Amino acid sequence: MVKAFIHKISNYQTEKISLAAGIISAASFTSFLLGLVRDRLLSGAFGVGDSLDVYYTAFRIPDFVALVLMMGAISVAIIPIFTQNLVEDKSKAFKYLSNFLNVATILMIVVCGILFIFAPNFIKLIAPGFNPAKKETTVMLTRIMFLSPILLGISNIISAALMVFKRFLITSLAPIVYNIGSIVGIIFFVPMWGIAGLAWGIVLGALLHLVIQIPSFLSIGFTYQPSFNFLEKDFLQTVKLTIPRAIGLTAAQVNFIIITAIGSTLLVGSVTMFNWANDLSAPIVGLVAIPFATAVFPALSLAITKNNRDEFLQQFYLAFRQILFLIIPASALAFVLRAHLVRIVFGTSYVDWTQTRLTAACFGIFMFALFAQGLVYLVSKAFYAMKNTFIPLAVSLVSIVVLPALAYYFVHAFRASNVFADVIASALKVQDIAHFQILALPLAISIDAVIQIVFLLLFLRLFFKEIRYGHMVPFLLKVLVATAGMVIISYGVRQVFGGFLGSTTFMVMFIQTVVVSLIAAPTYVGAAWLLRLPEINTITYFINRLTGVKTGEKV
Repeated sequence: MVKAFIHKISNYQTEKISLAAGIISAASFTSFLLGLVRDRLLSGAFGVGDSLDVYYTAFRIPDFVALVLMMGAISVAIIPIFTQNLVEDKSKAFKYLSNFLNVATILMIVVCGILFIFAPNFIKLIAPGFNPAKKETTVMLTRIMFLSPILLGISNIISAALMVFKRFLITSLAPIVYNIGSIVGIIFFVPMWGIAGLAWGIVLGALLHLVIQIPSFLSIGFTYQPSFNFLEKDFLQTVKLTIPRAIGLTAAQVNFIIITAIGSTLLVGSVTMFNWANDLSAPIVGLVAIPFATAVFPALSLAITKNNRDEFLQQFYLAFRQILFLIIPASALAFVLRAHLVRIVFGTSYVDWTQTRLTAACFGIFMFALFAQGLVYLVSKAFYAMKNTFIPLAVSLVSIVVLPALAYYFVHAFRASNVFADVIASALKVQDIAHFQILALPLAISIDAVIQIVFLLLFLRLFFKEIRYGHMVPFLLKVLVATAGMVIISYGVRQVFGGFLGSTTFMVMFIQTVVVSLIAAPTYVGAAWLLRLPEINTITYFINRLTGVKTGEKV
């Protein structure tokens, strides 16, 4: 029975676009929940301190290698080239895939081997504030984790091929088992091997990510060929297509490495608290901005292909408005409930209330610029639809200069009492905490995101002079008014419940969060309806676009 079940999952093909989108969305949400379980287990096992600072820092370089060298290639190069070869000849396609697997694996082993040797030098760069003992432990974890990019590299190449064959179910399960592997590391490996168990849990997750896909990969007819041609035409074409995307991803990862380096010089636990706040904010963008940007991308591309500028602008306006319509109230409500959310996800006996407040303050700062982070995805897609990858890349590269400058400035500003530091601390209710320089990190990232979206919108205006951003002002004012009404009601309900219950335990804060959210949502929808915001009626439209329903596509 188990064998039959595994065979069914491995060979399940998703023919309909709507079903594929549903599977991917459900799997992403499940993976997100498991990620929260993992983070809570980490906080329960280690708390905020040296151990998790070391773990998050050690994870940074292997994650950088996996994302930049492999994910960039797969997202823009492997699938179209493999598909093209598959149309011509299946054996040719598998020959290309074998060669790419072999060469890419060799390159990954060489790169990770070099980084393994020079890991102490890199750790000195990204964690200058760590003492010698923390640096040594970080190097040890980093070296173990260098197995992960190799396994994930192979696995993601296989995922690309399986997606071409519509095996979306099995590829969607891979990230889930990856998180399960890291959870196994926390529960079982840490008691046996100490903090090294965290690194081996990551390796186990990467191995499971690969192993779960192998049966399905073999079932599509793949036959391995020992080809190692570094000069093969399709391999070189893949590399060529990869470079711009890889550079863009490098910029984003370099920024996080810089932030980690700065965080290592601050209060112990700063790296951990920053990562927790970032992890908690990412799903809002992932569940609102990314789906809409992804859904509208084909329509933008089609409009450009047909040279229909009016259609392009119509679709762009709709997506732009819808993202703001959803992400502004979502981030505002999250700001009101920031301490509750942090306590629910990360609050254990090892995490005290001061650490919760600092993490919540970081999370709160992220919320103010979440709209900018969301719109960056949409505007970048608009440029990609025009086959212009240079502008988003250039803006990303400028960010590498702007972000560290902002971070260093704010860290310096927060070290002494001044009007700016006092206002920020008071607004986020951490004025009684002696060292709150960690707030400089999310503040720098948030301002950098606003700068990025401003430049992207200005450049888009150069290509589409018909764009009238002024048309958005009345809409934006209505969204802000509706959001303000929701915030007032939500804050009042939160305070009333806080007065009655007066506790920071998990269950009390969970109940408060649920009650406030259940009141906030209809309050915002009602206010939007009274203000006659048409996005109330277009939510269904965009959901249909995301799933492929009623778009003229076969679903």
